[in-house]
Amino acid sequence: MSNNNDRSPGSFELMDCALITLATGKRAVNLRELRDRVWEVEESSLYYHFYELLLRPSHDDPEFHNDFAIWAKRSLHDNRLAEKLAMLDPLACCSLDDLRQQLVDVIEDHLDEMEHVPWARPDDEFHFLTSKVVVFDTGRRFKRPPELGKAIRGLSTGSIFYHFIDSRRRSTHNQDDFSYWLEEFGKETAEIRQSLERLDYYFWTLPELRERIARRFDRLFEESKE
Repeated sequence: MSNNNDRSPGSFELMDCALITLATGKRAVNLRELRDRVWEVEESSLYYHFYELLLRPSHDDPEFHNDFAIWAKRSLHDNRLAEKLAMLDPLACCSLDDLRQQLVDVIEDHLDEMEHVPWARPDDEFHFLTSKVVVFDTGRRFKRPPELGKAIRGLSTGSIFYHFIDSRRRSTHNQDDFSYWLEEFGKETAEIRQSLERLDYYFWTLPELRERIARRFDRLFEESKE
């Protein structure tokens, strides 16, 4: 997305991204160790396990939207804990530290209810990971909102992740790149910006999220033809 002040409004510069996964060296074999490691890891690891699994090709359990819930189900065989962890909503948290505290609270409450600490098999430990997001320019540019809108359904999931999810981490206003660009068009895009802001993206897969964004642009495009 262009920040060139010589052009008003500027063109939307379409990016794509991919993940390079990195090991942190921290792991947990039981629920108590998981709690302790959650306190220790960097915020980037929490971001990876809550947000970036959406971008990973291995994400095949849409019922659970974070790696902690998936591990509780598959490795600890604790469906009740998995359901509790799956209910954690990062969008309701003020920061990743706030999310960290809520995650620990869920784990500690569950430990208090149990007589024995759940363990995973030695080959099923929880490995704390982090990643680097590699960004590359697609070379595609859009000058008007309807142009971008017609292209949304053809965008890669990497572009959707970068511009609609990861952008919030980069923005001081917790704003997606589409809305930021649409602000340059003033009142004519106010409705779609409000609609995008209300989109609770965390509980959708990236293809589902792409479709919901496209529908919002569809409405704008239809209105522009009237």
